[in-house]
Amino acid sequence: MIKVAKIDQKEQFIELRAKGVSYDEISKGIGVSKPTLIKWGRDLQLEISNRYALELELLQEKYYVSKKKRIELFGEQLVRLIEELANRDLSEIPTEKLYDMTMKTAASLKQEETQITLKEVGSMEDTLDDLLNKSAYIEWKP
Repeated sequence: MIKVAKIDQKEQFIELRAKGVSYDEISKGIGVSKPTLIKWGRDLQLEISNRYALELELLQEKYYVSKKKRIELFGEQLVRLIEELANRDLSEIPTEKLYDMTMKTAASLKQEETQITLKEVGSMEDTLDDLLNKSAYIEWKP
């Protein structure tokens, strides 16, 4: 039973360190000495780094920071602006502003454009040079 408790403490430690909690706070929270936590920090650095990366990914998704989310957001906004613009009388002054918003949103969406690169596993017919330079993958762009 002691090993299970220690594994649980280590898991809590990894989670808390990935969230940036100090060794002192963790020590008080899970009942493990600070020197032991420092040793765990060295031993579990890879796990802490990976958990930290996952935490950042969750925050990026939540706040539309990821590239995919930004493209979706700008795309949806652009569709709404274009639909509204289609319903407007082009002689109205607010339409000018709507055009401006449409152009700015389109420009933001253009900045998120990604060059699509597809890969496939190389075949025996590929040259040795291609395999060495492309890590056994062949890239092609549509």
